Amino acid sequence: YFLLFFSSRSGAKFIAPLGCLVSRQKHTLPDLAYDYGALEPHINAEIMQLHHSKHHATYVNNLNVTEDKYKEALAKGDVTTQVSLQPALKFNGGGHINHTIFWTNLSPNGGGEPKGELMEAIKRDFGSFANFKEKLTAVSVGVQGSGWGWLGYNKEQGRLQIAACANQDPLQGTTGLIPLLGIDVWEHAYYLQYKNVRPDYLKAIWNVINWENVSSRYATSKK
Repeated sequence: YFLLFFSSRSGAKFIAPLGCLVSRQKHTLPDLAYDYGALEPHINAEIMQLHHSKHHATYVNNLNVTEDKYKEALAKGDVTTQVSLQPALKFNGGGHINHTIFWTNLSPNGGGEPKGELMEAIKRDFGSFANFKEKLTAVSVGVQGSGWGWLGYNKEQGRLQIAACANQDPLQGTTGLIPLLGIDVWEHAYYLQYKNVRPDYLKAIWNVINWENVSSRYATSKK
């Protein structure tokens, strides 16, 4: 925080920390554009309800708590505490960012294949849609433990790229790629329905991918 001063005959006087002039809005759990049961039979209602109202909500709550502690540490100039809060900020902030994208990447009217510029880019960078689908599925299946499979846009190189992130590491903040499509492979995303057979979940999720949303993200990322 920067301190704001004004000068007078008696010298400079303290007014207020500049940070106090800006009130931080709390992060909130985003609403879904569809009902919890709308993605059945591919992802059942119980999973969606727990995933959204419990898991994502926990990331949001913990992110707000962490940011409040960080704000206090900043005000005190307590660098040690700022550094110690980084893992919680990354985990909960990433969880909030990732899930906010994930819900919009899914739709009860999803599935099939993308059209237009996104499809052209997929063919250019992966050879075919089938090859892209196979590669993203393989990367997602191969995530050790918990994490995400991503289709991202490499703005510097002007091309699409597939990547995996561990835990809740956010794609752009850790790789620089702009997130277009994220596939959550934490067990809480599928275990109640698919048990430990992650490949079955990954086969099913392609039926509810919202290509309009992914295409819109691609168009925005190129600007």
